[in-house]
Amino acid sequence: MLKIAILGLGEGRSTMSAAIESSKLELVKICDRNEELCKQRAKEFDFHSYTTNYDDLLNDLSIDIIAIYTPDHLHAQHVKQALLSGKHVVCTKPFIDDLSDAKELLELSKSTGKKVFIGQSSRFFEPAKRQRADYEAGLIGDLITIEAQYHADHRWFLKKEWSLLQSFKWLYGGLSHPVDFIRWYLPNIQEVMGYGMISSNGQNAGLKNEDTMHFIFKATDGRIARVSGVYTSPTQPAQRDSGMSTILRATEGASQADYHELRYAVTDKTGEEKVITWGDSTIKYYFRFEGQSHHGGEYQNYLEYFVDSIEQGFEAYPNMEEGIGTVALLQAMDKSLQTGMPVKIADILNEYGL
Repeated sequence: MLKIAILGLGEGRSTMSAAIESSKLELVKICDRNEELCKQRAKEFDFHSYTTNYDDLLNDLSIDIIAIYTPDHLHAQHVKQALLSGKHVVCTKPFIDDLSDAKELLELSKSTGKKVFIGQSSRFFEPAKRQRADYEAGLIGDLITIEAQYHADHRWFLKKEWSLLQSFKWLYGGLSHPVDFIRWYLPNIQEVMGYGMISSNGQNAGLKNEDTMHFIFKATDGRIARVSGVYTSPTQPAQRDSGMSTILRATEGASQADYHELRYAVTDKTGEEKVITWGDSTIKYYFRFEGQSHHGGEYQNYLEYFVDSIEQGFEAYPNMEEGIGTVALLQAMDKSLQTGMPVKIADILNEYGL
């Protein structure tokens, strides 16, 4: 059984639950600079092996995997240290915030022989898993286009001081989820064009960056896709709409995966239409804490998949290359918002010699 340690106990709370519940992993140590948070998690999970010093994780030879849930600007440094200490790495999305770190991390992963997996949790939610399985089974034919959206009433975020900083962008914090779905089905995005604005709600609160955005993507084979993000407006009732949806339109059918609702709809190539929802036991597996604030089930699914990849020797996706590609795409989207012009992904990658 592989041994895992967790760095960052805010979002890492889900990973604690996932590792403790899993039969494929053993949680051996947790770490956060905030000792009060360490004590809180220790009490919550009755797990008392905590430290406030990352070196304690790096120097522990029994640890196989370090799972990193620190702020974005610290990811590159923390991943680098873990690789140099001979650990496999799980890193939450977005992978890094500065592509100038990418080359060194790619080379380090190669030279150490250690795997890096990007915790893009939405791929591991039940409706998304079912949608992917149906698509790979050829149930809806060849993909024509994909539409993904993430619309959430996050006006409560505007009360947090850090959300009003120049450095905070919904583009990275929110849209990285639907953008990852686009890349999952259309990995070869060539160009992106988008418009964004700060809504009147955002303006009144003092928001510095766009909270309302729509983008069009073009792949190298000519196929197109669309992503939408709106973050400071009320939403539709859940029976009518979902916070996050991914729609595949294909030659012989179509499908839609919804989040947070455990809901999936498909019209397959026979013309049969189905709407599937999952019941209480699945809801309790995925959402283990108050409301739907953490994603325990998705994290357990992806951790176990990563363990399988290490033990069975296959590549776990999203890997580091995919994580870097998503960051490059997000940066191209950011540039398009600033310039009002289409941006080629290759131009962003070339800038960093990737």
